[in-house]
Amino acid sequence: MKKVLAMLLTLCLVIGLGGTFTLAEEAPVTIRWATVGSGMPANYDAWKAKMDEYLGEKIGVNIEMEVVSWGDWENRRNVIINTNEPFDIIFGNSDVYTADALLGSYLDIGDMLATAAPELQAMIPASYWDACRINGKIYAVPTYKDSSQTEYIVWDKDLLDRLEIDASEATTFEAMTPILTKIVEDTNSAAFLLSQSGATYLNYQYDSMSCGLSAVGVRFNDTEGKVVPVFEQEDIMAYLTQFHEWYNAGIINSDAATLPEDNKYKPCSMAQGWPSAALTTWGPNMGVNAVAYQWENTIVSNDTVRGSLNSVSVNSEHPEKALALLELINTDAYVRDSFYYGLEGADWDYTDAGTIHRNTYDWTMAGYTQGTFFEVTPTDDVDFNQWDEVKALNEQAQPSVLLGFTFDTAAVADQIANCTEIFNRYKGELLTGTVDPADAVPAMMAEMRDGGFDEIVTAAQAQVDVFMAAK
Repeated sequence: MKKVLAMLLTLCLVIGLGGTFTLAEEAPVTIRWATVGSGMPANYDAWKAKMDEYLGEKIGVNIEMEVVSWGDWENRRNVIINTNEPFDIIFGNSDVYTADALLGSYLDIGDMLATAAPELQAMIPASYWDACRINGKIYAVPTYKDSSQTEYIVWDKDLLDRLEIDASEATTFEAMTPILTKIVEDTNSAAFLLSQSGATYLNYQYDSMSCGLSAVGVRFNDTEGKVVPVFEQEDIMAYLTQFHEWYNAGIINSDAATLPEDNKYKPCSMAQGWPSAALTTWGPNMGVNAVAYQWENTIVSNDTVRGSLNSVSVNSEHPEKALALLELINTDAYVRDSFYYGLEGADWDYTDAGTIHRNTYDWTMAGYTQGTFFEVTPTDDVDFNQWDEVKALNEQAQPSVLLGFTFDTAAVADQIANCTEIFNRYKGELLTGTVDPADAVPAMMAEMRDGGFDEIVTAAQAQVDVFMAAK
């Protein structure tokens, strides 16, 4: 009884002093997030301190980011996944999602969303969640942004103006060639700079069925659903041939196949996005005025929705907190702005008008990898909301005939691994125009066929036929 009375007296004292009583304050848990960008921000520690304070109060979370440089990302991600290195959240995309999920690396979050992240579940369209399903399960949060894909030809407008060139009608590679040639002659340097990752957009209109091998696919508008060797198709061969001609003419840089990182400045380049990104992102990032013109169609497919994904580790000790963080970055404007623009008070400030004034463009986290674009506050240097353009593109996108289909690769996993290894050996030179596709593509495909490529096509076609018949 004495012990009970002593405890009651202690409780009364605590309540009297503080007005409220809690048994204990739970310490924030640390969520480790691995992602890609231009390396760790220079002011990461100051940013982390500010974010930890905010996230700790909001959801009881501290953040530990690992921002890996573009050139190192593929190897680093493979180490994390294949060695079961501890993480809570990891960035991914259609190239790796299916294989990693089937490997058992990611947590099925489908049943957790309603309780751990209901706002997140509601804000992302149901069809986008469906596009992430593998065998009925959801292993990632899709980034609700330009979830359709539109490619743009981006030019240094200042350079075009100086050379008195109008590039608005140059929306094919053939039409671009005279302009690029004139830039090379004027600047005595390459006009279309590439790195070893190459022109991965060349085959974006072929649905790779989320199998992680871009050398196989179905053209997005092929109502027959024929699975084809993508790099043997006439349109892709024409693109590769054009790039090889550009390489030989000095339009593409001679070190493209070995250059680990993209140049910050490019007189002309290709980029996925929306028209005004030239004003808000591409130009400012290069330190010039830029202009962009659309190339080819706007499409939506499983792969475009899966262009930016964040998955929770199956071994995460705090999966609910990881989902709470992903929900907050998608629904809280301050958190979204801080991940997108950097450290408030250093990289950016809010204006009296409720817009963002950017003080620097040095923030190295990649905005498209994090969360929705539709919660990002617009900047004060434009008088429009660029995210309206993104929504419009999503709404007008032409759906792939295979939207909602995921190739079950279990029966040909070894063949896909073989062919992926072969493709990775060729792609640096092939997708930069360094080699003649008339020689490289047959050589690559011969190796792939020895590695089981035709078996992949046969297995995929059987599943596609069933899917198409049920539509």
